[in-house]
Amino acid sequence: MTDQTPNAVYHDLEGKTVLISGGASGIGEFMVRAFAAQGARVAFVDRAQRQGERLETLLRSQGHTVEFVHCDITNDLDYRAAISRFEQSLGPITVLVNNAANDLRHSLQEVDSDTFDRLIAVNLKHGFFAAKAVVPMMERAGGGAIINLGSVGWMMASAGYPVYAASKAAVHGMTRALARELGAQRIRVNTLVPGWVMTEKQLAMWVDDAAKELIARSQCLPGSVLPEHIADMALFLASDASAMCSAQNFIVDGGWV
Repeated sequence: MTDQTPNAVYHDLEGKTVLISGGASGIGEFMVRAFAAQGARVAFVDRAQRQGERLETLLRSQGHTVEFVHCDITNDLDYRAAISRFEQSLGPITVLVNNAANDLRHSLQEVDSDTFDRLIAVNLKHGFFAAKAVVPMMERAGGGAIINLGSVGWMMASAGYPVYAASKAAVHGMTRALARELGAQRIRVNTLVPGWVMTEKQLAMWVDDAAKELIARSQCLPGSVLPEHIADMALFLASDASAMCSAQNFIVDGGWV
């Protein structure tokens, strides 16, 4: 993968400090690359240490300001420590992208209490407490943007991951509640809602011929939803171009829902 060339340039993102969870691969990696290409100072965390370090080294070699911390976001103390480190090294965080998630397939009968808590922690809880940690920085800076990653899965009543669906539906509620609570401080909170995005993980695990036929029937637009399409929307929501957008769902799914 080569350095990402922006489809659009948002000059106000240059020099801003952006935090992205789950940034070592998939959609998160494309977001890290996209914000770096805009000249932002990009902080990202992930459990995948080798992938994260490789991406950090590559982007730094291209002249970008990027910092990676190997971190389990479900460990509140570790994640808060990483956020504090980023603030010291890159400056106050004014854009937060709560991207990390786990869409592990599961059924109602096989989920026990511990599994439920783990899935809620990675899909919902970490985003709430990351927002709590960075909001004071945004307030001191005079504003900011929080982008929560949602899902079309629960909107379509999809089977196969009831806890994931519940947690992602809750993300949408969290977005609206925080948008109301933080709006007076000029902090915008929106949900970026991907469709079925053709990441390496999706292609390897779940996108077979039947899935491709379903996508072709269901999307209004032909072709595939790619990670860069999601990253492009994240740039817009982080920039002043979306200055009066808050408490909204921005769906990028080829017109499926």
